[in-house]
Amino acid sequence: MAADPRHNSRRLYEGPDRAVARSMMKAIGETDESLARPQIGIAHCWIGTMPCNWNHRELAALVAQGVREAGGTPLEVNTVAINDAITTGTEGMKTSLVSREVIADSVELVARGHMFDGIVTISGCDKTIPAMAMVLGRLNIPGTMLYGGSIASGRCTQEGGLFSGRTLTVQDVYEAVGAYTAGRITEAELRDVEDHACPGAGACGGQFTANTMATAYQMLGISPMGTNDIPAGHADKAAAALACGRLAVDLVRQGLTPRAIVTRESFENAIAGVMATGGSSNAVLHLLATAWEFGIPLDLDDFDRISRRTPIIADMRPSGRYTAPEMHAAGGMAVVGKRLMEAGLLHPEARTVTGLSLGDEIARAPEPAGQTVIRPVTDPFKSEGGLVVLRGNLAPGGAVMKVSGQTKRLHRGPAKVFEREEDAFAAIRDGRIVPNDVMVLRNEGPRGGPGMREMQLVTGALQGSGLGEHVALMTDGRFSGATRGFVIGHVVPEAFEGGPIAAIRDGDTVTIDVDARRLDVALSNDEIARRLAGLPAPRPAYTRGVLGKYARLVADASRGAVTDWDSGPV
Repeated sequence: MAADPRHNSRRLYEGPDRAVARSMMKAIGETDESLARPQIGIAHCWIGTMPCNWNHRELAALVAQGVREAGGTPLEVNTVAINDAITTGTEGMKTSLVSREVIADSVELVARGHMFDGIVTISGCDKTIPAMAMVLGRLNIPGTMLYGGSIASGRCTQEGGLFSGRTLTVQDVYEAVGAYTAGRITEAELRDVEDHACPGAGACGGQFTANTMATAYQMLGISPMGTNDIPAGHADKAAAALACGRLAVDLVRQGLTPRAIVTRESFENAIAGVMATGGSSNAVLHLLATAWEFGIPLDLDDFDRISRRTPIIADMRPSGRYTAPEMHAAGGMAVVGKRLMEAGLLHPEARTVTGLSLGDEIARAPEPAGQTVIRPVTDPFKSEGGLVVLRGNLAPGGAVMKVSGQTKRLHRGPAKVFEREEDAFAAIRDGRIVPNDVMVLRNEGPRGGPGMREMQLVTGALQGSGLGEHVALMTDGRFSGATRGFVIGHVVPEAFEGGPIAAIRDGDTVTIDVDARRLDVALSNDEIARRLAGLPAPRPAYTRGVLGKYARLVADASRGAVTDWDSGPV
């Protein structure tokens, strides 16, 4: 039986009893003809607080044009966004991960309430990307996601400084702050980096969280291969947006829904793409949440298993040399996929939103001659992927470590414990952190923060001060995709829930063993239990409003920090 392209909106706009609905829509320019077409939502995150989503209104207009050309009626939806880089190191950063749920919830509400037949979601900054993917699985109406694209890279204007000659990204601003604090650069050099690292619209330009997730969702199959690679300011972005609008109408006519496309194998492809590009540790959190919304089982061990077999083949910032626009010029994620497919590390038969298999999409993509961004699998940058999962007496529920830029495999040292990121930053600034220390940042988890702040202010300070290779850092919070260093996040259980991380005291010996996948403190189980029993009950930082509500509902990081875990899979 042919799919009904108006499977939802017909109930909203047809028949004499729906005259009020039609009348309201005619007030904003719709007609009997336009209301008789498939109704396609276009959900985006334009907001005047950041560059990451600055082009969303332009892209939404182009998507709408494509929808009309294909015979549908576009309906624009706008929602919120929080910028991680702007809010990092402040109380405002606690809202960032929370926004992922708010964005998904708000788009879901409008799509259900106004009974869209299909949808195009447009994403940009870090949390908008997983949110706009999660809502596709949650709604399960025909649709696709378009990423607004990476920002261009910048250059300093002064010559001879520490950052002179670099291809700048926001990562360099973080590290410049640390370098200035350590007296390694002048205030004028810091301002030069600040003024030129972010030259226009688009999300942060390395294989940080935004580009990691945008490329992963191409491998997952819900974004057409190649469209998310295109930078925000590139001339080809307009054509990609038009094509997404046309595609949405075509998907509605086929009746092809996201859950009919995405499978367990699709998620394994997405994880392989993250590992091969040295992607952000936030990918673990967001892919777990996305799999939950699609009703597909996925857990931490899947990430470690795939990482062990997947080499890093893309030379991407923050650990490598190249930015996202340079990755696009080298052929983008399709070339990474081609390498993985040739090595038998992908499921090429997995479906994609275009109707082609992932293998077919990859096979038809060109590779520019002489590109140096993406290596053959036989000559990788590293033989294993960029993320590992640790367990031990400090993280019985798991922890995530990014190793793409690391050669060190073992660190053992005395703990220095901090209850807030700001206090840890002050310790680095004041010279109280020395080589071999293990910084422990706790009460920054999903519930304890709440909101699981990124520790980028601290990691940037460590790198800028020259301590990045000599100090370890562990937290029940998380890290920016721009982070590099010997750092472990997503420690479960978190301190607020009585996890062993709450028992650590200054001077305790902590061992991080990458090869053994262990994170341990030199304490007996009895001593850990004794210390935990002696702690006062934690008090929530927020009890009302959106942060209070989030803290009551959120699951732990090993379950993707979703807020409806108790409801069971859908």
